[in-house]
Amino acid sequence: MIAPSFVKLPNEVLQQIFLYVPPTSLAALLQVSWQCNILAGPVIWRYHCLNQFEYWEQGWRVEDIRQEQVHAVDWKGIYAERYRIDLATRRGLNGVLSSQRNRIEKIQQIVLSGEDAKDALLDELRVEDEVEDILARRYYSGAILGCIHRARAVKEWTQLLQGIEVPLETALGAFDLFIIHGRERDFQAISNRLDELADGVQSRYSDILQQSPRQKAVLIARHLREQGFRGAEDADRYADLQNNFLGITLHQDKHPLLPLTSVAIYCSIAKRLDLNAKPCNYPWHVFAIIYPSPGQDLDGNAAFQGLAAEAMYMDPYRTHLEIPVEDLLAQLRTMGVSKLECPSYIMGASATDMTLRSARNIINSVQSVEQTTTVGDTESLGNSSMAPALLDTEGAFYGALWASLLLGSLGDSDDSATVTIRNQRQFLTYIVKRLEVDFPFDLSLLEEYVLPIFETRIEGEHLRKMARDMRNADSKPKQVKARIENEAQRVSYHVGQVFQHKRYLYQAVIIGWDAECAAHESWITQMRVNELARGRYQCFYNVLVADKSVRYVAEDNIEIITPEIPHSLMELAGRYFKRWDKKAYRFVSNIRDEYPDD
Repeated sequence: MIAPSFVKLPNEVLQQIFLYVPPTSLAALLQVSWQCNILAGPVIWRYHCLNQFEYWEQGWRVEDIRQEQVHAVDWKGIYAERYRIDLATRRGLNGVLSSQRNRIEKIQQIVLSGEDAKDALLDELRVEDEVEDILARRYYSGAILGCIHRARAVKEWTQLLQGIEVPLETALGAFDLFIIHGRERDFQAISNRLDELADGVQSRYSDILQQSPRQKAVLIARHLREQGFRGAEDADRYADLQNNFLGITLHQDKHPLLPLTSVAIYCSIAKRLDLNAKPCNYPWHVFAIIYPSPGQDLDGNAAFQGLAAEAMYMDPYRTHLEIPVEDLLAQLRTMGVSKLECPSYIMGASATDMTLRSARNIINSVQSVEQTTTVGDTESLGNSSMAPALLDTEGAFYGALWASLLLGSLGDSDDSATVTIRNQRQFLTYIVKRLEVDFPFDLSLLEEYVLPIFETRIEGEHLRKMARDMRNADSKPKQVKARIENEAQRVSYHVGQVFQHKRYLYQAVIIGWDAECAAHESWITQMRVNELARGRYQCFYNVLVADKSVRYVAEDNIEIITPEIPHSLMELAGRYFKRWDKKAYRFVSNIRDEYPDD
């Protein structure tokens, strides 16, 4: 048989041709001849693996195997498995969109693929505007990405709990994973940005690796401060919630930060430049403590055997200069700390200590935000932050609660078992409340990481029952609410219509209705429903408000509006709707299994 003429082309040309062949057709092409298969097989499959898939689970060891000889790795097999996961992720997402039933289980199956599912989900998140179910597709792909991120964060904190070493940047960067939407500020992005900063130090000071630890410590702090990583000039913005997040600090131009995040960045860059630096858990502030290399002092000279290693202290938040330890001790004494206790406050702190401290700071910041926020409509049945946001106070608080529950009591000097149990119960209560309303797709996290903590306590049985109830409710068909003739006369409006509240003036979209008020009698009394013009015997609507809350509103208080595009609702609406119909001025329902006539 005469071989196809194209195989006579130079090997380099054939390889370039193969790069343009879709992977789904490549397997057949490489069977044309043994020459093609041997020449291009592993090389091309490696190319497609590394160019088509950006995110990889740690078990693949991609950074290691990409350095190996190309023929030593089964790149074709790896591509086949990643392609299978990609297809399964997209099918799973379509299943989530097609029905309200079994969403918890369907999403859990996608989340099990972890980082391997992110490429497909990010593609769905960036779907074209013309797609028929654009809002739902973007919403649920973002929601599943959030589940994957939170699962990764909880896993890292659990490793800290188990005594496994976790880098400081990872332990603190885990908080970012509770507030991001998409891929911004994930672990890899944080690591890459720190690498860039370390490279910048080396570019500025080309001989820094040859400098003594003392000289390195000063040069790193100087460079970071010159790059804008310094204390906030506006003291009123010190406690801003965003200042607690390592990813935000690293990627925003003005670098908002706290002393803790300042020192975390400093220590992470120091590690990349062979400088042993750790945070120092000082009261009301965080310093960096610098240790000399083994067998040397801080100036690079040989150290005398038997003498304790000298350390130095840095405060990159305030200055690039060394902080004398005498100043730190003097300040401690002015705080009332005894001479015997002082050494414990100027020792190196663990990543666990810093994570708990960061959790406490986040909780305080969120509570400060809540205290300064105007209370909304008293008709609210509860708040919901189902849709991810760039900086979500509910997500931030939720992350801080997880860290606090997993890693111990927050800032309590009494570490007795009684105090730990009391704090764990308090954090559990908050987590369960938010999981049931705002983060139901995190149920498997609660079962895997929280239930074992309370397995032998009374809360364990309560958690198991809650999980069973949530899964049972999720698996059952929704109660169908058809517009039967006698009810249709009472229900004037439809699921998907946008309105403005006549009294409180907020905008919202209708997501459900009852032909008459179905709330508990106590709520009816509290809300003074019977004082309305038509009382309780009028239609009441479940509505999604632009502030993410879900409320229950009487028809008397609804004034339908027809905006060109309800921008404030577009990101949230995907939980219930496919798209916005510009001609009908309403959202297209994705809950027709529950409201078939709307």
